[in-house]
Amino acid sequence: MSRILNHSPATANPSGVLDTATLARRVKQWGRELGFQKVGIADIDLAAAESHLLDWLEAGFSGELDYMSRHGTRRSRPAELVPGTVRVISARMDYLPQSRETLTDLLERPEAAYISRYAVGRDYHKLLRSRLQKLADRIAATAGPFGYRVFTDSSPVLEKALAAKAGLGWIGKHTNLLDRKDGSWFFLGEIYVDLDLPTDAPVSAHCGSCRACLDVCPTSAIVAPYRLDARRCISYLTIELKGAIPEQFRVALGNRVYGCDDCQLVCPWNRYAKLTEESDFLPRHGLEAATLVELFSWNEATFLRKTEGSAIRRIGYLSWLRNLAVALGNAPSSPAVIAALQARAGHAEVLVREHVAWALERHGR
Repeated sequence: MSRILNHSPATANPSGVLDTATLARRVKQWGRELGFQKVGIADIDLAAAESHLLDWLEAGFSGELDYMSRHGTRRSRPAELVPGTVRVISARMDYLPQSRETLTDLLERPEAAYISRYAVGRDYHKLLRSRLQKLADRIAATAGPFGYRVFTDSSPVLEKALAAKAGLGWIGKHTNLLDRKDGSWFFLGEIYVDLDLPTDAPVSAHCGSCRACLDVCPTSAIVAPYRLDARRCISYLTIELKGAIPEQFRVALGNRVYGCDDCQLVCPWNRYAKLTEESDFLPRHGLEAATLVELFSWNEATFLRKTEGSAIRRIGYLSWLRNLAVALGNAPSSPAVIAALQARAGHAEVLVREHVAWALERHGR
């Protein structure tokens, strides 16, 4: 996030040479020049989204995601998080590194490790934050000093709700943001500003009667349209959950060892998704096609080296082994798989031992 340049509201170009409508158009133009595929501007009235969030929390769907409730209403009331905020500039950037056909094929190879495509390249946080900062700098160079703060999935921000208000898409039944021309394979970032810019109109939803995402979810985590139980979601189970993965979900994980893309892969609107032009989002260290046995053989030093600058590192080495052990339990039996698991059967950490034991039992050992 960025520092506040000016805590008191600033007027865009007080000389009157540049009106706010012109500034808003330039903001979008500068955003595209900086590599964002679309930029929009939203007001800060998130009353409907706040109600949805509170209902979701009340239902217990957040699991161990304590941070979702820790900040109270600051998540849904931008001016409480950053005083003086009156508008939010929302931007999105494509990250899909490979075709849907390639990814679907990988999921059907049980000996291969499937890693959610957002995480096979460099961590997106720094790249998006840097680009948003450059956008803020351009605004300041034209409009003069103003109050702002940059966010990229790092603070209590309802980024999908804000992006929807800014006209960047609609929130689909799988709870991801969708665009008719670009699908959903993109990252989001925001700049909270104290500039009274004209806002963009939301777009209409186009999920219709489709329920492909609900039907494909391996763990039935999408319990109803627009309603996700994070406790069942593979992304939550493999990334956010710190303890043991509940046995009832282990078989459903298949070969997914970090996150899950199934609901995006099956979405009809993602037929129009475009491959990323950002080299930082392209796969590194062979993570796009590595085998389960190969990744399970990594020691902690190798894990840290090969996940440097990657979103994967944040789950830590033990959760990495835990996830891989489950996937190896779901893989076809082979001498290599059995040997890999047996090599970790006496691991010092009970979290790893327990999942390895489960996997070996799956293979009749």
